[in-house]
Order: sequence, then structure tokens, then C-alpha cells
Amino acid sequence: MEKCLANKARRQEGQGVIRDMSRKDGTNMVVALDIGTSKVVALIGEIAPSGEVEIVGIGKNPSHGMKKGVVVNIDSTIESINRAVEEAELMAGVNINSVYAGIAGSHISSLNSHGIVAIKDKEVTEADLERVMDAARAVAIPADQRILHVLPQEYVIDDQDGIRDPVGMAGVRLEARVHLVTGAQSAAQNIIKCVERCGLDVDDLILEQVASSYSVLEDDEKELGVCLVDIGGGTSDIAVFLNGAIQHTAVIPIAGDQVTNDIAVAVRTPTQFAEQLKIQHGSALRQLISEEEIIEVPGVGEREPRTLSTQTLASVIEPRYEELFSLILAELRRSGYAERVGAGIVLTGGSSKILGAVDLAEEIFHMPVRLGSPRKVGGLKGEVDNPIHSTGVGLLIYGAQQMNAGTGSVFAPSSSTGLWERIKGWFNGNL
Repeated sequence: MEKCLANKARRQEGQGVIRDMSRKDGTNMVVALDIGTSKVVALIGEIAPSGEVEIVGIGKNPSHGMKKGVVVNIDSTIESINRAVEEAELMAGVNINSVYAGIAGSHISSLNSHGIVAIKDKEVTEADLERVMDAARAVAIPADQRILHVLPQEYVIDDQDGIRDPVGMAGVRLEARVHLVTGAQSAAQNIIKCVERCGLDVDDLILEQVASSYSVLEDDEKELGVCLVDIGGGTSDIAVFLNGAIQHTAVIPIAGDQVTNDIAVAVRTPTQFAEQLKIQHGSALRQLISEEEIIEVPGVGEREPRTLSTQTLASVIEPRYEELFSLILAELRRSGYAERVGAGIVLTGGSSKILGAVDLAEEIFHMPVRLGSPRKVGGLKGEVDNPIHSTGVGLLIYGAQQMNAGTGSVFAPSSSTGLWERIKGWFNGNL
């Protein structure tokens, strides 16, 4: 606890000195914090007058307190966040106060909902939008869950559907069709607690595959229909887009760490060496590997190293990726969108980079598959031109859009203050 207070004091003391050196006193800065199972990445971006985000600071550190996307050791997670944030601050020359953070894990669930309200003055206003969104989010969820996102899909005015922005349109009845994302209250609170103990505030918590979609997907892909698959260390996150809006989200609890564990057990080597073997010599498709290539595998304890063919290594990796892609295909079919993703599949995340992943995915999905890297940013974009940074860059873009719009977010706080504000807003709009 003393260390956390010291970190906070250090930030507050340094704020006056460091921020004088920063661009426009730091007021146009946005910060992303990707707290993953295998790594913690802090990105600092400057919002240019054009609205584009220019990355000015990057900090990375291995993650030691996360498992399958959720916090399992608060102290280790705090230490990882601190190291990543300090590195990014040093590079950017600014002292940060708040971040946009990602959230993932198998506790995430989603559903589609809708709300209907009468249009008060025969013309849709912002107040009408707020009321219809409140009506759409009025669904029963378990007591231990909280609503993370209310993502609009389309609006309907008097049976006219497909409306994106209804403000100013005439009508009698307004309907909103939305995608609700919920997550475990405890998982969200633990992430917020870790960030706050580092002396930082959380501007927003964003579902990681939603964040990745901001940096990886093109607008025409979202219109035609696309399935984004973010394969990380602990989970594989799915987001389906159609007609320009998100339609379905899901989480598969199989990802890169399971592949690493399979290698460690099969070839009898420590986990850290199994990870190196996967990155340097692994392939998700055996036919892409030469049968003659031999590698050295470190032994466990004091045992002597052994030799192994890369074909044997690939024979361990391929079945796990086949299982993962088969589970994703089953989820896609269950959602009802398997035949509607005309733009195919986009793979991203650190574990999507393995050789042969795209080829194997095309064999299983029978549709176009591409590897997605983050784009739509400037500055140090060469440093983040890697699928492993898709979530972090997406958080930056999302945060910049929220700041440019000068609005809140689709984050749904469960505090009593937020509740009373919504109640007062309802009375003001209805009485």
C-alpha cells in the first residue's frame, strides 16, 4: 500500500515539471492501457488537429498477475502496470493521470436488446435518444454482472428501419436495437483497483475485441459482414459486424498459452523455452515446415538438451489451432451469422502471427481470412505495426473519438451517482 501511495505522490509531484515539457500541457493526450494475460502495454497518443492520433510514447512489460484475462494477483498486476506506464511516460515526456483500459475474459457475455419510446415533440432529440437507450438497457442480468457496453445497431422510426442517426427526424415512435455486453462486477472492479493503485484514474473500460475493431477493421468490411478474432495469450475474443454495427460478441477460453503448455508437456521443456520455440520455430500447418529442419530443445532441470524436428513441433501446435478455429466456427454458426460475413475472417492478436494460422483458418472456415495489424494512427506507428498491439491502438482511437466528441461513453457505471444522474435526466425529459 505504501508503494502505491508513493507512486501516486511521484506522479502528482512530477506533474508540474514534466507536463511543462509536454505538448500543449498534455491536454490533448489520450492514454491506452492494454492489460493482457501475457503482457501489459501502455500507449500515449497526441490528438492532432485533424483528429488523427499520433503515438508519442510506448511502454511494455510482461504480465504476471493475469490469467485468462482476469486479475489473479493484484500486486503483480500493479507492478506490471507501473513499469509499462513509467516507460511510456519517459518516452513521451509527459505525466499521465488517466487511461482507457481494456477488459476481457470468459466472464464476458452479450445479448441483443431493444427499447421503444414515444417521440415527445414529433422530432427526435438527444433526450429521446437517451430515453430509448435507457429503455433498451432495462434487461434482467445476474446480480454479480454489470453492463459494460450498450452498442447501438440501428434505430427504427415508425417502422422505418436501418437508421443510423435519428436526431432531427420526424416521427411518433422511436425504437433502438442495441448490443449489450455484460461482465463480472468483480473482474471490472479488480482492474479498476489495480489501475487506481498506480495513481491513475480509469476513463473507461472497453471490451478488448471492440477496441481492436477500431484499429483493424475497415468500414466496408463492417458493412459487408466480418468476424474479428483476437487471439491473445489467455482468451480468443470474437466480434461479428454487419451493416456497419456490431451484432455478436463471444469469448473462447483457448489461446496462445494453451499452445505453449501443450509444447512444454509434449517435448518436456520449461514453459519459457516452449514459448520461444513456438515464436521462433512454430507453425499451425505442418506442410509449411521442412522435414529436415532440426532444433535444440532445452531440458527440464539439469537434463541435457535434446534435438527435435520442426515437423514434430508443428504436429503439437496444429491440433490446438484446429480446435480453436473449430470452436470459433461453431460459435459463429450458433450466432446465426456464419453465412452473413461476406468479408470473411480477420485474425489479430499476438497468437495470430504464428506461421500458417491464416492458411489453416481458410481451410476450416472456407472463407477469406486475413491477418489484421493496427492502422489509422501516426507518430511511432512503425513500433505498433504488429497484431499484438491491435487492442492498445484501438483503445487510443476509441479514447480520441470520445474526447473529440466531448461526450461520455458507452461504459455503464454502476455507481449510485451515475444512477441518480440517469433518474434526474429521465424526470427532466418526461415531466
